[in-house]
Amino acid sequence: MPPDPDSDELARRAAAGDRGALETLLDRHADRIHALCRRVVAHPEDALDATQEAMIAVARGITRFDGRSAFTTWLYRVATNAALDELRRKQRRPLPSPSVDDTGTAGIEDAVVTRLDIDAALATLPEDFRVAVVLRDLCDLDYDAIATVLDVPPGTVRSRIARGRAALEAALGNPAASGRRLRTDDA
Repeated sequence: MPPDPDSDELARRAAAGDRGALETLLDRHADRIHALCRRVVAHPEDALDATQEAMIAVARGITRFDGRSAFTTWLYRVATNAALDELRRKQRRPLPSPSVDDTGTAGIEDAVVTRLDIDAALATLPEDFRVAVVLRDLCDLDYDAIATVLDVPPGTVRSRIARGRAALEAALGNPAASGRRLRTDDA
């Protein structure tokens, strides 16, 4: 059985009209797209909408992938833009009245509580900081790839990540953890 082609090769084939390659690409990266959208948008249903929009944008725009960067860099840019668009749409919608949740957190594992705390803290960050931190700490992109995705200089990326992490540490009540990356097991 031949080895599974890498994403860049699949993207080239998909751009040339190979529907099977496109489906394989979308299947392979759907979880990553959703994880990025969930962290940027911070609301489960809106993250699903952003994920769907990102996948549609990839399918429609795959012919524009020119191979100058890695497919995943291009993919993260498309997903980030879809998530930011969803945030903008969400800001224009009226807010529903809060519902009462009486389920409590008794019996929920510490890892889940920690993840929810991180998600809540991420939601408080300014959009520019949140996106940079998510791309670095969740998607594990390097600074140059993030600069490409966000179309900003690498120095701006470093600044946004540092400021975003500092704000997260303060929000999480952990100011002594400065310089450490977010630790999550859900990527």
